[in-house]
Amino acid sequence: MESFDSTKRSLYEILKDVNSGKIQLPDFQRGWVWDDNRIKGIIASVAKSFPIGAIMLLETGNENIRFKTKPIEGVVGLNGIKPEMLILDGQQRITSLYQAIITNRVVHTRNSIGYEIKRWYYIDMVRALDPDSDLEEAIFSINENKIITENFGRDVVLDLSTEENEFKNLMYPVNKVDEYDEWRTQFIEYWDYDKDKIKFWNEFEKKIIKGFNGYNLPVIIMKKENPKEAVCQVFEKVNTGGVSLTVFELLTASFASDDFDLKSDWESIKNEFKPYKVLINTSNTDVIQAITLYSTFKKRLDAISLGVSDNIPSVSAKRKDMLNLKLEEYKRYREDLVNGFIKASKILVENHIYNARDLPYSTQLIPMSAILAHLKEKIDNIGNKIKLMRWFWCGVFGELYGSANETRYALDMMQVTDWIENNSIEPKTIYDANFSPSRLNTLRTRNSAAYKGVYALMMDDNPSDWLSATKIDFSTYFSESIDIHHIFPVAWCDKNNIPRNDYDCIINKTPLSGRTNRIVSGDAPSKYLERLKKYAGVSDQEFNNILVSHLLNPDFLYNDDFYGFFYNRKEQILQKIEKAMGKQISREQLLEEEGTFVDNTIEED
Repeated sequence: MESFDSTKRSLYEILKDVNSGKIQLPDFQRGWVWDDNRIKGIIASVAKSFPIGAIMLLETGNENIRFKTKPIEGVVGLNGIKPEMLILDGQQRITSLYQAIITNRVVHTRNSIGYEIKRWYYIDMVRALDPDSDLEEAIFSINENKIITENFGRDVVLDLSTEENEFKNLMYPVNKVDEYDEWRTQFIEYWDYDKDKIKFWNEFEKKIIKGFNGYNLPVIIMKKENPKEAVCQVFEKVNTGGVSLTVFELLTASFASDDFDLKSDWESIKNEFKPYKVLINTSNTDVIQAITLYSTFKKRLDAISLGVSDNIPSVSAKRKDMLNLKLEEYKRYREDLVNGFIKASKILVENHIYNARDLPYSTQLIPMSAILAHLKEKIDNIGNKIKLMRWFWCGVFGELYGSANETRYALDMMQVTDWIENNSIEPKTIYDANFSPSRLNTLRTRNSAAYKGVYALMMDDNPSDWLSATKIDFSTYFSESIDIHHIFPVAWCDKNNIPRNDYDCIINKTPLSGRTNRIVSGDAPSKYLERLKKYAGVSDQEFNNILVSHLLNPDFLYNDDFYGFFYNRKEQILQKIEKAMGKQISREQLLEEEGTFVDNTIEED
């Protein structure tokens, strides 16, 4: 007797069974953790009728397998209903679709930098029907109030707070795809039965709504007769195993048909990257994506130079474009991109990012290397390099490269090169970048790109180590084991009732050697500074100059005035960020992203 059945079921049927409690979870399943970008991604996959993978269910009713159960997150009012099936694999996918489509309630999720947020999901109807637009780009989310603003709330960019505004802006709510009749009727009434709008709706219904309605999922059903050991083993396997094929592996197989060994070539590239510590974590897929970005950019430039005005090739580095990369394109641009990555690493070292651990976004290396591949020796012009780094810091402090970067890659490839070469308008990444002063209070570990960015800027004024009085640069960074350490020590702060949220953030940290940090110990600054000054063998003024090079006011330290120090240093750091971004930061500005910061970080020394 077979231990499982394999079949297909309607997505809606599965979601309705979730809602009724027929399908639930074993209580040992972890919680739902998908963020906003992954939710948008799976909605887009369903909208495009792309496969999202099979789900695995377990029949209930075996007295020997009596798991405690719980409903999918977001399901309410079950009142002890016993499930017929339990989800062993597919919880994240099913929960995301259930919350976005069925509940008719705002979805509680997180953004790419760890903030808990509330989101409604929409489909841009015009973009969804545009044959030249990727349907994935038509899926977007909006805050709980359904209003998007700019200029710190002064300008309304998009208001979907009423159904009339949804109709007016041609934005379709994802939570209506399973019950679209009423929305359709009101939509047509709103447009006064306009023939063009009726035709527009019919096209949207055919392409999108029916795609959702007809979407089927592969389902593997483990029969209830399976022993408990088998169920537990399957659950373990499906939740920890199975790595999907990467673009690199697929291209390796494709290029092999032309007798080209991509894996061997990647080993050669890794050897070229080896002397550059910033590139130590650069992956083969990163290089393929950069080459694809550059290749599509060159195709676009060639078409424009030939006077082509219609169907100009688009710049892109999405998975489908990477898989379409031809061997001759790879060979043609491979060396340029390898040099682009190496040049990027050298420029970052000049800006005090000395290794991969301190690189804010490894993803930003992809467009940066492609931009440098194009600019070549032009980047040696100091004005051009300043522009490039302004773009880089805006990406870092605007925290714009956390996820879902392919569209930004393409824009940056076109806009940054045009801005540098032709002094055109500033790139969208610079325009979009925004930094709130209150963000500094939440930067506690290297998990954050902005944290690493501040760390690098702290070394911009040639600080010296407090003990050795040695300038912290590329050579001493490694020989002196430089790392970031607390200024007011943790032990002293705890003893003096300073909240951890204040003493453990980047404002109370600075780059120091390991030896210096050991002498600091847990004492008050007024005590350990005297010890350090004696060890260093310098005058009072020379030692104060060293402290000032760390963006510190010595008076606050010698007086053990934590909050005098804290607000003074916060202001100095903000000025450094302003200079790097080339943008003014409003001191009254609160975090523009709504939500509550969730601290899942581990305290550093």
